[in-house]
Amino acid sequence: MLVTEQEISELQNFISQLNSVIDGVVVVEGKRDCDALRKLGYQGKILEFYKFGGMINFTDSVSKYKKIIVLFDRDKKGRHLTGKTIHLLQRRTKVDLSYKRKLRQITKGKIMFIEQLVCYESYLV
Repeated sequence: MLVTEQEISELQNFISQLNSVIDGVVVVEGKRDCDALRKLGYQGKILEFYKFGGMINFTDSVSKYKKIIVLFDRDKKGRHLTGKTIHLLQRRTKVDLSYKRKLRQITKGKIMFIEQLVCYESYLV
């Protein structure tokens, strides 16, 4: 995959912005997504959706956070989970999709799955 210096710079800025979030939590679908964010340097709290055993358990557990940063994949399943999360949490806490949009812009749509971010690891370390 061809990676530009601009992508690398913007991705470093993206991770820095994520790390500066206070009273928030990043939510991903699974362990490989979590591992990819860690390898890029994210140090904050990450919750894995599939550890909650369903949407109701998930929404009940995460509603205690002031800000939920949703980074589900951009496939059909991820879009469904994002829509469901927004619907169930919209009146309980702030759901932030801006980071998901930023990531799509930075990678110019090349990254469909959060776990694919590991391909940038060697450029950021």
